Amino acid sequence: MPACCGPDRQTTGAPMPVEPPVRSPSADTRGMVRIAGGPFRMGGADEDANPGDGEGPVRTVTVSPYLIDETAVTVRQFATFVKATGYVTEAERFGWSFVFHLFVGAAQRRHVRDASVPGAPWWLAVDGADWRHPDGPGSTVEGRQRHPVAHVSWHDAAAYAAWAGKRLPTEAEWELAARGGLDQARYPWGDELAPRGRWRCNIWQGTFPTDNTGEDRHIGTAPVKSFPPNGNGLYEAAGNVWEWCADRWSSTWHTEDRDDTRIDPQGPPAGDTRVIRGGSHLCHHSYCNRYRVAARTANTPDSSSGNTGFRCAATPPG
Repeated sequence: MPACCGPDRQTTGAPMPVEPPVRSPSADTRGMVRIAGGPFRMGGADEDANPGDGEGPVRTVTVSPYLIDETAVTVRQFATFVKATGYVTEAERFGWSFVFHLFVGAAQRRHVRDASVPGAPWWLAVDGADWRHPDGPGSTVEGRQRHPVAHVSWHDAAAYAAWAGKRLPTEAEWELAARGGLDQARYPWGDELAPRGRWRCNIWQGTFPTDNTGEDRHIGTAPVKSFPPNGNGLYEAAGNVWEWCADRWSSTWHTEDRDDTRIDPQGPPAGDTRVIRGGSHLCHHSYCNRYRVAARTANTPDSSSGNTGFRCAATPPG
């Protein structure tokens, strides 16, 4: 994953053990929208896309009907899961997570590890940063209950989804829902980033990485439902936080025209990283315009940062 989007943990050896939570017998479908499925044109051919991201080719993909959360999983929802199961996230197990430099205050400075991220010095590894302490020790999620939970790894997201009787969406499911019924539009709401001068997503405005003017009214994450939904009823499908998908990452696997890449694709059968979609509040046109609906990247499944969260999907009963 490009370090500008969110650095990977780069751990060595076997992954840390993650205890599976008690599984719910069925999904609570409140707060989910039904996507009818069917064929759609997946991928993009944007001229400013990174060739290494594998956004193309534009291809017709068919997806079965499914349900998907209308918002990213919130701090309040994740706290309910943790209270019910005693689950400990990987950031808590490792003892640190990545925090954007402008959010590291004087109280957290002494907890910054002596390390740097190549090409992205704005990412700081902070001891004690986790979903409860998003900026490091001394910070809290008080007043952020409706914000998307962050500092969660792919393993953490999958554990929550299993407990909720759901699953993570495939990349194809995520993109079909995020497109909002539009064919090949650049964003979930159309082709114009700020229609009539109104921001439709939480991304960076100003000069990255030093000055965020906050023209969209948010510095850092925004509460869910801060912006209008797209045509499918999804909120913040662009910006705010990156969202984990079920698929392993490849920039080429999907380029071949086969049944497994065109009908309910599940992603490549092997790989060390997992797909993330949607961009985050740190995306800016000068360095990372991955808030476009076709944009994609990946990270290692044990990585966590202050701009990565998730939403869940489910297969309809029957």
